[in-house]
Amino acid sequence: MRKVFLVILVSSGLFAHTPLLTCMDEGDGTVTCEGGFSDGSSAGGVNFIVKQGEKILIETKLNSTSEINFKKPSGDYVAIFDAGNEHRVYLKSSEIFE
Repeated sequence: MRKVFLVILVSSGLFAHTPLLTCMDEGDGTVTCEGGFSDGSSAGGVNFIVKQGEKILIETKLNSTSEINFKKPSGDYVAIFDAGNEHRVYLKSSEIFE
């Protein structure tokens, strides 16, 4: 019985760790993005990428408050929160508003 409980406990924890990404156009030529997880855990140090087509414009990590502010690229781009494997979020520039 204990093994069944452990499997249920572990698998329920897997679903509670969904990655989240929100970005806002600051209106001053910059964009601020904040990453996190649905269970409330920090995303500080998680990989963050901005791509335009196949070209990587920015490749860095979120700061200790799980945020990043960057110069807004001209044209279409994608902001990527990359916590690995099944924990990636892609946000198109067309989905980022002031």
